[in-house]
Amino acid sequence: MGESVFPPGLPVFTAPAKLNLFLHITGRRADGYHELQTLFQLLDFGDRLAFEVTADSGIHRVTGLPGVEVSEDLVVRAAHLLQAACHCREGCRIYIDKRLPLGGGLGGGSSDAATALRVLNHQWQCGLGVDELAELGRQLGADVPVFVRGYSAWGEGIGEELEPVELASRYFAVLRPEVAVSTARLFSSSQLTRDLQRITIRDFLATGGENVFEPVARSLYPEIDKAMNWLDNFARSRLTGTGSCVFAEFETRNTAQAVIDALPAGLVGFVAKGVNRSPLLSEMGKSL
Repeated sequence: MGESVFPPGLPVFTAPAKLNLFLHITGRRADGYHELQTLFQLLDFGDRLAFEVTADSGIHRVTGLPGVEVSEDLVVRAAHLLQAACHCREGCRIYIDKRLPLGGGLGGGSSDAATALRVLNHQWQCGLGVDELAELGRQLGADVPVFVRGYSAWGEGIGEELEPVELASRYFAVLRPEVAVSTARLFSSSQLTRDLQRITIRDFLATGGENVFEPVARSLYPEIDKAMNWLDNFARSRLTGTGSCVFAEFETRNTAQAVIDALPAGLVGFVAKGVNRSPLLSEMGKSL
């Protein structure tokens, strides 16, 4: 989609992507969920959304997502959830410029939902605080709260226990192999390591970490393995989350862009800067 998806005059907001710089499973909870440790790195690139408040209470997705039913769209669900929590009588029309791939492990749907919660909370004058919005977001998905809070963060629990972090400036080349990854298939694999020792932020900064889903994904999806092997020619490749996207970090944008410019046929990607603060926060300060 392009700029034309947005009506003239409507403020447009970023729903930033994220990378998991590592992802460990340290155990399993009584409710069946896995205990995780991860480091969420926000990016300066993502989907773009706009919201047009309406006098009626309808929630209308004007620009849709191919293959995603309205009832399953996290943005629409977020709007309904906030509307119910605030007993809001207004509605909205939602416009989305979808730039992040579905199922890529970049948090696109979760970030879109978080942007809806933050922006509509203001536009509908709901008055909810960030903690309340994060709790609403948690009902939509474990990754939504980090985007609601808007800071790169150390995550634990099922990913909802967050501690903001300040990470060094870096650039990332992000590649998207043409494959749809099943998260359920990764979680159910007998190859998956589920009992790593807990580490601290200091441990990670000193020695790094791994994504326990990476060897499983590489084994089950040859397209991911091929992309990572190619990217390893330039810098260490890593898988983000439980999606299909892989990435490597570089000190300058030009170095990262040179990698993207050299992509072989069949691979697509983009360059983004890692940021400690979501671009949405400054956009809201300017536009609302």
